[in-house]
Amino acid sequence: MEFAILAETFSKMESTRKRLELTQFLVELFKKTPNETISKIVYLLQGKLRPDFEGIELGVAEKLAIKSISKSSGIPIKKIEEEYRKGGDLGHAATKILEQKTQTTFLVEDITVERVYETLFKIAKLEGNRSQDMKMKYISSLLNDANPLEASFILKILLGTLRLGVAENTVMDALSICFTSEKENRKILELAYNVSSDLGKVAEVVSSEGLDGIKKFKAILFNPIRPMLAERVKSENEAIEKMGNEFAAEYKLDGERVQIHVEGEKVVLFSRSLENISSFYPDIIEKIPETISAENIILEGEAVAINENTGEFLPFQELMHRRRKYKIEKAVSQYPITINLFDILFCNNESCLDLSYSERRKKMEDIVKENNFVKHIPMTIIKKESDIVEFFENSINAGSEGLMLKMPDKPYQAGSRGSFWLKLKREYQNELGDSLDLVVIGGYFGKGRRTGNYGTLLLASYDEDEDTFTSICKVGTGFSDESLDQLYQILYPKVTIKKNPRIDSEMEAEVWFEPELVIEVVASEITLSPIHKAARDHIRKGAGLALRFPKFTGKIRLEKTPEDASTNEEVVTLYQSQKKIAHDKSLM
Repeated sequence: MEFAILAETFSKMESTRKRLELTQFLVELFKKTPNETISKIVYLLQGKLRPDFEGIELGVAEKLAIKSISKSSGIPIKKIEEEYRKGGDLGHAATKILEQKTQTTFLVEDITVERVYETLFKIAKLEGNRSQDMKMKYISSLLNDANPLEASFILKILLGTLRLGVAENTVMDALSICFTSEKENRKILELAYNVSSDLGKVAEVVSSEGLDGIKKFKAILFNPIRPMLAERVKSENEAIEKMGNEFAAEYKLDGERVQIHVEGEKVVLFSRSLENISSFYPDIIEKIPETISAENIILEGEAVAINENTGEFLPFQELMHRRRKYKIEKAVSQYPITINLFDILFCNNESCLDLSYSERRKKMEDIVKENNFVKHIPMTIIKKESDIVEFFENSINAGSEGLMLKMPDKPYQAGSRGSFWLKLKREYQNELGDSLDLVVIGGYFGKGRRTGNYGTLLLASYDEDEDTFTSICKVGTGFSDESLDQLYQILYPKVTIKKNPRIDSEMEAEVWFEPELVIEVVASEITLSPIHKAARDHIRKGAGLALRFPKFTGKIRLEKTPEDASTNEEVVTLYQSQKKIAHDKSLM
């Protein structure tokens, strides 16, 4: 398939932020795509080569890309850098530079999607002393044969700066329209994606085998399952209203959610965002197999930092010391953990997703024995309000965040946030219920002691219906010098010249970021706002919702994807609860 077709589609997609238009562009593209190529295109339009859990990264720096452009065009590096500084987009700069190309290539090889993909894959796999030279050779070979528009998008994919404004939901919408006959079939595609976490594979199967092939998707060992998520409640009464007369309650620990795949001595660990995090937890890999009496298994648990002397749980941020490439052995000894299991998703070559919670919990307890390192998260059955009050108090005294509440007779709904699971956290006990996980979309440069860092951040909630990130507040309090430095290091590589199409913000930032990082904030109140876009028009025409006096809690949620952030629906629920409490107080 000609890469020019893909480049032209990407160019059209960059010109709009409307989800319906983006979807239609994808539908037209997929109709032109051969079955054997569609998975590659789905990966490329997401700026990747394989699903996230395989951990394949291109790792090409701007300097190397500039050298490659110079080698291909014969134009000096300084001139390329000047053009880059003018617009801030190396892909666009390359388009202009290559239009002035002075060198002539006599033998031009066709630029196809397959060739680009395979070359990028070779680049990603290169390691060692000569890897940079080889990368430049491969990049230059593509640029030599590419027209300026093709070269622009090849570079954007290489550098991770492809800004198309599409996420998994938009891709699934387009696949459903293109390859299935009814709108309801979109749900079947989503179920396949939820158990496989591989959108390229979903695209390949639906394009070649239709829904019959999609319906065959099932949980597979060492292939992460998208995690089930929970809605939040802010009181015991609300929990009982939603859950019914009898339900399970577990401690909600302040750790990192880990999906554990085990077969014999082979163990692979995945984070909530499906990243392979095996290297951060060698102690889990070493110790978990000896506790399991099954041929193979997929478990879910919470890795929690502990005080080895007292056994007390420590805050989530302690685990971040393990997020390092080097000296991991030292980090393991300095920051000990326990792994606290709460679910079983697969066992002895069979999926457990359709089993009820009660059946899964019993199966887990039967198959995995506890010891000082591997534990089952404390659980009880709630039958009356006093039960939940007492268990909640016990969980807080044990150092946890609160409770997870689960319907005993319901299955595991991979990838969904439904009412079968609820979370009741300590900070939800105040009037607002004000702990929110928000996406960083923009920043403002600091002054005084914050000079050199981003002193204030623009945050957004997630609009599930539109698949966008809607501004909800600016936050400038709660930051320590250490957290400001840490946030700068994380955010600087995510800087964009133009606002990502998925960001919906009337407020302008001094610098825009890719909507990728999630942080936790608290606030005193949710108010109507004429500026912010969260839940726009939901409460009042022309008004959105905003946080009043927001404050950063210190928690950087590296384990969460932006789509895991607090939704507009949650914000509306909190706003309405807050108004109800105010009304009730006025009647006292």
